[in-house]
Amino acid sequence: MSKLDEKIELYQAENKKLNLGLSDDYIAKISKSLGPAIYRADTEIVACGDKSELDRIRNNYLKKKLGLEDANDKLDEMIQRVCKKLGTSNRRKFRSLFYGLLAIEANKEDIYA
Repeated sequence: MSKLDEKIELYQAENKKLNLGLSDDYIAKISKSLGPAIYRADTEIVACGDKSELDRIRNNYLKKKLGLEDANDKLDEMIQRVCKKLGTSNRRKFRSLFYGLLAIEANKEDIYA
């Protein structure tokens, strides 16, 4: 089994544990799109308590990748909803799941089709 397959399997198990409702195929596509970020401990996990990281997600993912043009406060609310959905006490908010939920929040999940 490749390292990518191992990561995808980990994220799929976490998805089922948290009852997020993401399909296995969707998780696999998101994970592949993230490239090397899923293999480094400091980039695999999203820190909802780190404002600079959340600002980067807003600017680089929501605005640039997904093409959203909403006001920053609306995008920040979207990010906070995903943080809550993954669990405020959960310290392992995997980037693959985080981005997948954000894409669904933005009605842009077809970007991974």
